[in-house]
Amino acid sequence: MFSDFLDALVFGLSVTLPSMLLLFLGWYVNKSHQVDAKFCDQASKIVFRYSMPALLFFSIYSNHSPFLEQLNLIFSGIVASLILFIGAEFFARRYVANPKDRGVFVQGVFRSNTMIMGLAFVSSAYGAQGVAIGAIFGGAMTLLFNVLAVLTLSRSDGNNQRLSASFVMKQILKNPLILAILAALLCKTIPIPISPLLEETGSYLSRLALPLALICAGATLDVRSMFKMVDIALWASIGRLLFAPLVTVLVAFFFGLEGVSMGVIFLMTATPVAAASYVMAKAMGANDVAAANIIGITTVGAMPVAALGVVALRMMGWM
Repeated sequence: MFSDFLDALVFGLSVTLPSMLLLFLGWYVNKSHQVDAKFCDQASKIVFRYSMPALLFFSIYSNHSPFLEQLNLIFSGIVASLILFIGAEFFARRYVANPKDRGVFVQGVFRSNTMIMGLAFVSSAYGAQGVAIGAIFGGAMTLLFNVLAVLTLSRSDGNNQRLSASFVMKQILKNPLILAILAALLCKTIPIPISPLLEETGSYLSRLALPLALICAGATLDVRSMFKMVDIALWASIGRLLFAPLVTVLVAFFFGLEGVSMGVIFLMTATPVAAASYVMAKAMGANDVAAANIIGITTVGAMPVAALGVVALRMMGWM
């Protein structure tokens, strides 16, 4: 029994510790003035526009498992996200007084950081196979998260009703991550051959994506400011870090997920709130300060929560 627990603990640390160390490295190089905000902004753009799309495209393109086998995983994620969204909406309408805070709270509960932290966890746990599965799952969730975020933020401020539809469509059509996923699925379906030269270039870009994204995330983390407006930020963070993974695992178990599929859906849910939540909150006139604080708290809290969750699921034989 103790041997099983120790094996599960070692696996849990092997999944989360690399991401934690890269976040710490980012925090350190920023605090020691080796990098500044301008560098992080430029590096994040490179990751978002080039490295991460390359990682997603070639992970999906080189994955030989049938897409239909992953539909159950995607459907489980959709159901779990809708449960979290509806539950957070009911809670916010009853307990969150300021309309500008409601959408921020709801978004903080259901919107996980699947494409950076989630893929980093999955890559550490399952390697290229997990990243390929996680890329498709994360792409589907990204589409859903954008729609749900606009719905809740629009209801938080009635003045943004007309902006919301055009804003979400623009977010989807201009998102390089979504475009990379769609392009990969198209190339696999037709199929379209990719030259070895492009594959090698894509491989270089792919290796850059997750480490650089995590270093930039750590460099921009402001520990002192994350506890401002603790009421909204703390309640949303509890929902994101505790209720979101629990609900998702129960839904996944109900749909019969196990092994790698269960591991992927848990690891991509037990993450901080997506950084895009701040951008959308600010663009749609919601409480962007609270949105930033939720990102900070959940970024710090996600590591131990994910590690403990992995240990528990491994002990139960679910992943």
